[in-house]
Amino acid sequence: MVGVVKHALRGALGVLVVAVVAAGCGSSNNGSESNTASKGAGPIADPKSPVTITFASWVAKEQGMKDLYKKFEAAHPNIKIKFVNIPSEGAAQKLTTQIAGGNPPDSAYLDSSTIADFASRGALVNLDDYVKRTPTVKPDDFVEAFKGSTVYQDHMFALPFDGESTGLFYRTDLFKAAGITEPPKTWDEFQADAAKLTDPAKKQYGYALFASESAYYWYPWLWQAGGNLLSKDEKTPEFNSDAGKKAADFYVGLTKYAPKDYLNSNSYDGRVAFANGTVGMYMAGAWLAGVLKDEFPKIEGKWATAPLPDGEAGCKTTIAGDSLTLFSQSKNQDAAWIWIEFLTQPENMKRWSVDDPNSTIMPTRTSLLNSPELAQKKPILEGFVKLMSCGVTSLINNPKWPKVEQILNDQLGKAIYGEQSGSEAVDAAASDAQPILARGAAR
Repeated sequence: MVGVVKHALRGALGVLVVAVVAAGCGSSNNGSESNTASKGAGPIADPKSPVTITFASWVAKEQGMKDLYKKFEAAHPNIKIKFVNIPSEGAAQKLTTQIAGGNPPDSAYLDSSTIADFASRGALVNLDDYVKRTPTVKPDDFVEAFKGSTVYQDHMFALPFDGESTGLFYRTDLFKAAGITEPPKTWDEFQADAAKLTDPAKKQYGYALFASESAYYWYPWLWQAGGNLLSKDEKTPEFNSDAGKKAADFYVGLTKYAPKDYLNSNSYDGRVAFANGTVGMYMAGAWLAGVLKDEFPKIEGKWATAPLPDGEAGCKTTIAGDSLTLFSQSKNQDAAWIWIEFLTQPENMKRWSVDDPNSTIMPTRTSLLNSPELAQKKPILEGFVKLMSCGVTSLINNPKWPKVEQILNDQLGKAIYGEQSGSEAVDAAASDAQPILARGAAR
């Protein structure tokens, strides 16, 4: 399954689409200073003699990637790909080290949340010229929520390749037993359903919460309430606004419907609670659908998916994805571009996502995401596709944000354990965050 553990751990690692200053990435620029791309107009030509490029990822062994490379070799015999394996969890740090040492790969498959970071330090190639010279790219066909994470200072630094939204999984058998006829569409319905599903005497609960990922899985509630994380200048926390406090109190209040044994777990390990019927509702990305089919076939037909319930601000959810990039220190940028552009061509992206029977990852092209074929082959993704229209791509450039996010996560975690209220948690986090953000924005 493509990126299952990695996509599950987005929450555990606290990853939003954040631009973070990474040490050793070089000086800030728009990627053009060290751009070795050929000049001129028209499509990029294949090299006249053999060239080998490196491609860093954690998906080289996937059958889909093997099939695509075989097809690429036949079409571009002078370009050989050397696949370099990097672990998904430590990919950004490993690449940062390689960049500092002057030996990054030519191209890479990266978590889209890291694109703005690397672009801000001049580590990536500005792809604008390549895009203009390649008619097949069609940037308008990329889903806006996915494309947003590849753009830095109005320039495109990566091509979106795959992605997912966060939605609601629910046990249809438990819903039926509790007299619930449909998934919740509002916060009130969600809370009422969680209460109906909860029976501690039977060790059955309505919803799963994880203190270690408390911030990430709170964000949809914050946005649904109409709140924001930071002010526009990123100097001031706004997650403790009235909307933020309402969202935090609602979110923390769900603890009464959650199994305490899983509070110190994470959304990947906690999948077992949903599979064995301990919890009736579960918030997760589309990755969970593939895991349930693969690891827990006995519950097939006993679960379904739906969009998250709407708040006062309507439908909002988190978006995650992977993108393809070129590194500015590469001496083979043209050949590397031909490779990543090939992967994102509609028929090849379709092979990677729509046609892969074992993957529930979504394509990043609108034409594929909304295609009848995707709906027919993978009806389980219907709710996640609908959520794309209300996906939130939060680009935070303040280099102090990761530290602030960890503080927010810790405070919400304390609230989940009953040490304080949700409102108190976001107020405490905001108090600690204010001076930290001010220092980061001043840099």
